[in-house]
Amino acid sequence: MENKPLISVITVTYNAGQVISKTLNSLRDQSFKDFEHLVIDGASKDDTLKILTEANLPQTIVISEPDKGLYDAMNKGLRKAKGRYVIFLNAGDAFHEPDTLENYACGARKGYDIIYGDTVIVDSTGNYIGPRHLSVPVKLTKESFSEGMLICHQAFMVKKELAPLYNLEYRFSADYDWCVKCISNSKPGNSLNLQKVSIDYLSEGLTDKNKFKSLKERFRIMSNHYGLFKTLSKHFGFLFRALKRGSL
Repeated sequence: MENKPLISVITVTYNAGQVISKTLNSLRDQSFKDFEHLVIDGASKDDTLKILTEANLPQTIVISEPDKGLYDAMNKGLRKAKGRYVIFLNAGDAFHEPDTLENYACGARKGYDIIYGDTVIVDSTGNYIGPRHLSVPVKLTKESFSEGMLICHQAFMVKKELAPLYNLEYRFSADYDWCVKCISNSKPGNSLNLQKVSIDYLSEGLTDKNKFKSLKERFRIMSNHYGLFKTLSKHFGFLFRALKRGSL
C-alpha cells in the first residue's frame, strides 16, 4: 500500500524566479516533514526551474507544462495531491514560523475538516507591512464568508476529500468560491482556528493587480451563495469600511 503524506502543499508558479526561494526556504525550515510539496509550473521561461532543481528539497515534486491560468494549475495540483489534507502556498508566500506546518498537522491528526490561521502582509523582500484588514472568524461557518474573504486562501487547509476543483469560469476570485464550497462540504463545527499567524502573504498577487475585476467577480460569487439582496446589503457595509480605511 502506498505511503501517503498527511499534507500536500501546492505551489503554483510562472516566471517566479525572483520570489520562489523565500517559499522554498520556508518549506525547508519546517519541523514537520510528513508532507509533499507539489510545484505546478506553467512552463516558466526564467530561472524558476533552475532554482527549484538547485534547492533539491526531498518533498518537492515539480510538474512544468503550459496551463490555462492560475486556477487551472491549482486544479492540476488538486488532482495530483496524495495527502489527506491540501493547502496552497503561492510563490513568494511563506509559512510564518518553522513550526507552522506542525500546528496544522496537530489539527489534522485530530480529524478537523478545515484548519486555518491568521495572515500578515509582507513586501517582496519579506518585510512586514501589516495585518490583513479582515480578521479570521473565531468559529467558522458558511455564513462567515458572507462578510468577505475572512481567511486568506493560503492559510486555509482542508481535507482533500472535501475540496472541489476550482471553477474556471472565474479568473480572479475562484479561491473565494472554493473556500465557501469547502466550508459547505465540511461538518458544522469541525473546523479549527489555530489562533496564531500562519502565513506571510506577498502583496503582489493576481488579485492585487486586478482588484476591481476581482471585486466584481466576488460580488457575483457571493450572490450565488448568499442571494442578491443579502450581498447588496453586505456591500454597503464593505463600502463604508473601505472609505473609513481610505482604500477607495
